[in-house]
Amino acid sequence: MSDGVRAPLANQKLDANWPCFRVALGSSFLQRGHTVFSLKMQFMLLFSRQGKLRLQKWYVPLSDKEKKKITRELVQTVLARKPKMCSFLEWRDLKVVYKRYASLYFCCAIEDQDNELITLEIIHRYVELLDKYFGSVCELDIIFNFEKAYFILDEFLLGGEAQETSKKNVLKAIEQADLLQEDAETPRSVLEEIGLT
Repeated sequence: MSDGVRAPLANQKLDANWPCFRVALGSSFLQRGHTVFSLKMQFMLLFSRQGKLRLQKWYVPLSDKEKKKITRELVQTVLARKPKMCSFLEWRDLKVVYKRYASLYFCCAIEDQDNELITLEIIHRYVELLDKYFGSVCELDIIFNFEKAYFILDEFLLGGEAQETSKKNVLKAIEQADLLQEDAETPRSVLEEIGLT
């Protein structure tokens, strides 16, 4: 494997003591009835340092041609930036928030008035979920198990908004889906299929 493809992604931590992070993802803070910011993500892209798209999730209706154009433009823009530059940039009428973990870039587009730090924490939470599920996730896990990466994202985000902030709840739902899939794949006899045993 070349230059860090097997390197773990979730070895970088963000400061979870910031108030905006607690507003976005702190369950005890949410249980006390505080107002939560509504964050509407436009899309999420995962791509490698070589510019290969690994995962894409769109929360706005766009044509395939427009999606390809946006993807190409954003990948080139993000890859051209130096590592010490800010992870936020204004692009068209949106804000783009990205973070590099090992050999993958996680890139999200949000509305101009949305909070970039919450988006950065959402990216980090997704990486933590991937890391918990795969055990030290790497680019190859995303490549060969892309359907699981999409499923984890769908359990965490719905319509571009964080629906479940608890890692335990997301992972529990994924484990249940895995068990259901295993049951469906288990070969059964003809009598079992029609319910006679």
